[in-house]
Amino acid sequence: MQLKDKIIVITGAASGIGRAMAHRFAQEGAKRVVCADRNGLGARVVAAEVGGVAYETNVAKEDDIRHLIEHVEKDHGPIDLFCSNAGIGVAGGAEAPNDAWQRILDINVMAHVWAARHVVPRMIARGGGYLLNTSSAAGLLSQIGSAPYAVTKHAAVGLAEWLAITHGDHG
Repeated sequence: MQLKDKIIVITGAASGIGRAMAHRFAQEGAKRVVCADRNGLGARVVAAEVGGVAYETNVAKEDDIRHLIEHVEKDHGPIDLFCSNAGIGVAGGAEAPNDAWQRILDINVMAHVWAARHVVPRMIARGGGYLLNTSSAAGLLSQIGSAPYAVTKHAAVGLAEWLAITHGDHG
């Protein structure tokens, strides 16, 4: 995909892979790099570094993702590439507390579901777009010491494969 003149949204953009993507996409000439993160200050710092815009967004909440997509498309134009990148780790196995399992499921899996739910129909309606779901080698193999991470990253890969099979011919 050519990134020049594209509108790109990155969740988890305040640090790590998200921050690196923001810098790379800006270097490639993206029209608008939207840096979204629960860490609003971090998102604003990265957006300032790349000449982009920042949105404070908690991907563990479907409404935050829906609002992000709606506001970006209203204020900046159609999203060409949505990078569903935010993710967390949780140590432990089956004994990890239920609230930790729920939190990692919401961030590492459901955030991808919610992004797809709200951006894919828009992309199909206009003839194309890209949804990039960041996973991990743990999504293909496993993660020693963290069943919640391994399970959620496997689920993220499974969802991405399902989306590609189901919508790949829709642009």
